Amino acid sequence: MSRGSEEFDLRSLLAAVEQAFPVDVVDVLSRELANTARARHVALLIANFSGSALVRLSHVENTGRAFDGRNERAEPVLLAGTAHEDVLLTQTPRVLERADDWLVLVPVTERGDAIGILELSFAEEPVARLLAYLIAAAHALAYVLIAARRHTDLFEWAQRDVPFSVAAEIQRRLLPSAYTMEAGPLTLAGWLEPSHDAGGDTFDYSLDREHVYLSLTDAMGHAIDAALLATLTLGTLRNRRRALVSPAEQADAAGERLRTHAQPHQFVTGLLMRIRLSDGSAEVVNAGHPSPFLLREGEIVHLDVNVQPPLGVDHAPYSADEIRLRAGDRLLLITDGYLDRNARRVDIEGILAATRDRHPRQMIQELARNLLEVTGGNLQDDASAMCVDWYGPAGIRGAAGGASQARTNR
Repeated sequence: MSRGSEEFDLRSLLAAVEQAFPVDVVDVLSRELANTARARHVALLIANFSGSALVRLSHVENTGRAFDGRNERAEPVLLAGTAHEDVLLTQTPRVLERADDWLVLVPVTERGDAIGILELSFAEEPVARLLAYLIAAAHALAYVLIAARRHTDLFEWAQRDVPFSVAAEIQRRLLPSAYTMEAGPLTLAGWLEPSHDAGGDTFDYSLDREHVYLSLTDAMGHAIDAALLATLTLGTLRNRRRALVSPAEQADAAGERLRTHAQPHQFVTGLLMRIRLSDGSAEVVNAGHPSPFLLREGEIVHLDVNVQPPLGVDHAPYSADEIRLRAGDRLLLITDGYLDRNARRVDIEGILAATRDRHPRQMIQELARNLLEVTGGNLQDDASAMCVDWYGPAGIRGAAGGASQARTNR
């Protein structure tokens, strides 16, 4: 494939996609790559919500059906033991020789958030220049998808491998739009494994120039009542966080809002944190919640954090405990769904230690897989987790195609 580099023009590709109807961006991208890169086949495989499979998206035209929105196709591709799984986990492209063509798999990722995989096939082995173009195209596609999904439910529909209840729909809207974030000093990832009847868990984060804010909350009860309670709580926490107040002040505001508007017996447990990016000092408020785990130099370290009453319970103003993270620390926050009845056999500390060299996204998904195994998938309560790797203010994000490929310190 001796083609000139001028043919691999990312700007023309993005211009074509930008002009496309929001639901057509994948089709337009496929046509452009088929033309410019001479790809025989191009497909986007988007990760489903359970993390167990990718979904190959396609659109069927001229079927003769009424215009009822049912001409979309979402073909599941199981991950376990496949090259697709390897690409998603390692965030490294793979080129595979097959009987009559070459298969190229490229991660579609934004700041560590693994959106899916760009899948292409070629008649000949792709040259290095073409691979570099495809990596850049897949990275750009991540941003295109993030923008396009604001205007359509198509991608959300494709990711749903199980039906959502109304409570689960509300809960889904409370979660951050990206479950993973990579920045210079840190990498974080969150995951929620829902129970059959949504139990009111949420996780959230936000980064500014000075701090990263974290919250993990668990509203009492199940279904609609828990979802509404979680909505009131998280809405208050975000409102106060966006006013740049401390975790203790956020907790005070959320507690007051619950006492005013929730039922007298209702409450929410939570962990609220604010980590200073310049030195790793962290303010922690534990409102009746399971204590966080800290892995330091391969050992579990006990954190001396005072457990205060849940949000919504009458008590004195909240106070924050101070901890100091060190470069190389891994912090894990969980809800009590990991400690509840049939979930107690999950070896949280063992998994935390055994996965210390893996990305936080992989660590919390391993935790969730283990939970499903020991419970047979019969969760009595939501189980949520957030994992934070702290590299320190001198951390460098070695990004390639939207994911950190290496971590070094200045």
